[in-house]
Amino acid sequence: MIDIQNSQEFNTKGIQKKKKQIILCHTSREVNEYLTSLKFRYNNKYDKIPNFIIDRNGDVTQLLPETGHTNFFSEPNINRNSIIVCLENLGWLEKRPLSNEYINWKGNIYNGKVYEKKWRDYFFWQPYTNKQVESTAKLCNYLTDNYKIKRNIIGHNTKVEGIYKYEGIITRSNFETYYTDLNPSFDFEIFVKFFENE
Repeated sequence: MIDIQNSQEFNTKGIQKKKKQIILCHTSREVNEYLTSLKFRYNNKYDKIPNFIIDRNGDVTQLLPETGHTNFFSEPNINRNSIIVCLENLGWLEKRPLSNEYINWKGNIYNGKVYEKKWRDYFFWQPYTNKQVESTAKLCNYLTDNYKIKRNIIGHNTKVEGIYKYEGIITRSNFETYYTDLNPSFDFEIFVKFFENE
């Protein structure tokens, strides 16, 4: 069972009851900064809102109804057919010269453990937490059961041709090579085990 905090203070652009995909992505900044940017960008008219956010402690917050959608992607059909789940994560990092700190594209400083892997022209990544991976699996179980989404999983983060037709759980990086979420530190093997054992 998953505990979901409800914070549905954002407006949807539309409702569609039948969903085909769960799309996993990340915030590219700390969760509080991300939520503030969603609320106040473009004078409260920012329209790229995910349905759910999972913070680094594994806590799940719902921002939109599962059946609701905004303009998260530029393609309307992807938005209508999907439930967007966004994990708190800084994404790719650069090492600051002469220090043990790393910095992301927004200027967030990170001095924790990094995941090192060359992928899509970057080398350092903030890891996702085990609690996030477990909560993501629990949330995906809840959503697939309640919205009759197929329990298929693309178990990697590389581009897949025709991904918009896929029914199941995917990542934003499965759409195009310029997306870097989910980053390479996400452990799909553990995710699948949690998902299948729920």
